[in-house]
Amino acid sequence: MGTNRGWTMDKKLVEEGYVPSEDEPFMNERQRAYFLQKLLSWKEEILRDSRETVEHLQEESLNHPDAVDRASSESDKSLELRTRDRQRKLIAKIDAAIKRIEDGTYGYCEETGDPISLKRLEARPIATLSLEAQEMHERREKIYRDD
Repeated sequence: MGTNRGWTMDKKLVEEGYVPSEDEPFMNERQRAYFLQKLLSWKEEILRDSRETVEHLQEESLNHPDAVDRASSESDKSLELRTRDRQRKLIAKIDAAIKRIEDGTYGYCEETGDPISLKRLEARPIATLSLEAQEMHERREKIYRDD
């Protein structure tokens, strides 16, 4: 399986069924291991999908009998390549989150330094802003976009 900075998915980092809770210290070792495992699994899934996309593109024949088939194939390839580009950017964000786990800053808002809620991290483990900071950021974006 894949590795990242010495981390491997060959073994479970936390016991099966564990879910972080507000009843324990925020970003304790167990929570960090949980999110690390979640991020590594997500990355492995994206890489697996990416390999399948490459294989599909390689198998796709360029010898289509008519222009409609060729156009459809080209449209499919374009969509797959855009998807791969989004996946590449997502992998970079996952790697950045793993680095934050390693340096102890994971789970804390980059703007305020406050803890990001466990619910938000569960839904979006690459989050760098608390919900409040994200909403404020989006409001500022909307104001500047409307100008």
